[in-house]
Amino acid sequence: MTQEPNVSPAPYQGVDDRRFALWRGSSRILSGPRPATLHERLAELGADARACVGPAERPDSYGDGLVATLEQRVADLLGYPAAVFFPTGTMAQQVALRCWAARRGSPVVAGHPLAHLETHERRAFNRLTGLQSIWPTTAPRHPTAAELRALDEPYGVLLVELPLRAAGFVLPDWAELVALVAQARAAGAAVHLDGARLWEAAAYYGRPPAEPARLGDSVYVSFYKALGAISGAALAGPADLVAEARAWRHRYGGQLYQQWPAALSALGALVRELPRLPQYLTQAQVLAEGLRRATAAVPGARIHPDPPQTHQFQLWLPYPRELLAEATLRQVERSGEALFGTWWESGIPGLSMTEISALAPSLSWTADQVAQAMGRFLELLDGPGSAISAKAVAPTLY
Repeated sequence: MTQEPNVSPAPYQGVDDRRFALWRGSSRILSGPRPATLHERLAELGADARACVGPAERPDSYGDGLVATLEQRVADLLGYPAAVFFPTGTMAQQVALRCWAARRGSPVVAGHPLAHLETHERRAFNRLTGLQSIWPTTAPRHPTAAELRALDEPYGVLLVELPLRAAGFVLPDWAELVALVAQARAAGAAVHLDGARLWEAAAYYGRPPAEPARLGDSVYVSFYKALGAISGAALAGPADLVAEARAWRHRYGGQLYQQWPAALSALGALVRELPRLPQYLTQAQVLAEGLRRATAAVPGARIHPDPPQTHQFQLWLPYPRELLAEATLRQVERSGEALFGTWWESGIPGLSMTEISALAPSLSWTADQVAQAMGRFLELLDGPGSAISAKAVAPTLY
């Protein structure tokens, strides 16, 4: 993608605009993608069109043409008979769960309290579909087959999020995952995989995406997370389930007249980014090594999981979120090093967390360079002559 000249921070108001401008002008980025302007995204979309479709390809109409091509591509990649495109993963998840619950005759979904379904979708599965959840475990990891077996009430669907993002992008080992799925099937339940990051999970297992995907009875995948497409998701499964899901997609308002920009972007991303995911996982371990060295003497600092299991992992530091956010921005201004994304507060005052995402911009970093840059970051916080203090930081940065 050809970059336009760097955008000056001057015209922008607010931290999001400041961050956008600083990251575009940075000399190197540790975590996440380099921000792109609308013109750059349009140029990328044009390149995807030239690479993925013929010059006479027409825009889709209510999901035919290019969208149908993407659906077949995803079904083939995941080893399922059929797939259906959704504008959002939230919609795809609700539809999958309600279809399986009706087929199994139970409104109960066994899952995890940290699942995206519970924490980032305003409990839509419950409010809109009437489904209820039970949790085999509340520990920050996947449930075991023994914990699932010990449930004292029946359930119709087991939901497994691969990886479990809020717990640190963690994955069970392959044998544990197989046993968990087998236990659900023994209980007569369907298994649905929240595979928003299934592509990355496949890299960890060293298997093609179809192998973890086919452990479930259905799977949802995202196109915009590690793959970096514009938006959109797909639900793959048996042909009859996918046909029913199409009907529910229409009822939920997801039958858009044209979806070709998202579908085209997804096709291009599958070609461009999917082969890179094993490299991103390897680089995440390099980043973790450098961060580990630099924070070894910082009380309470932590990398989780260590080593990372996907191209994403958590970094915890014993500072207030506001100070860490401001230090992140100031480091870009001073050195051109864009290290971190959003910082979140934990339940412990003064302890905060950020998520590290190893993508294409991070591939140039060595562990030594990461350690040195992290050392400069820590000096901004409490080194000699530090210019950052709690009084100097606005209460909400981002």
